[in-house]
Amino acid sequence: MSETLSIEVIYALPHKQEIVALKLPQGATARQAIEASGLLQKYPEIDLAKNKLGVFAKLTKPDAALRDKDRVEIYRPLIADPKEVRKQRAAEGKVMKKGAGEGDAE
Repeated sequence: MSETLSIEVIYALPHKQEIVALKLPQGATARQAIEASGLLQKYPEIDLAKNKLGVFAKLTKPDAALRDKDRVEIYRPLIADPKEVRKQRAAEGKVMKKGAGEGDAE
């Protein structure tokens, strides 16, 4: 059976997203889809050894076999740790509240 798969490869940038639609042979992997998409040439910062990959927002391995109508997503590394950002915001909020209370007492 020489069935083909309809696959989308997505790479989201801060101000736009690249979507490449492909037809691949049955049994194609996430890595093969990304290589066939041309995104590795267009965006040399993509490193399949470092960038995480997903299919419909679920993490996957580069050698995972794809199914028809799968969407392969290439994730960029996080710039900041979300837990640290929340801690910083919480600390700033506490400082502001203390400052406002002291100013009212005078």
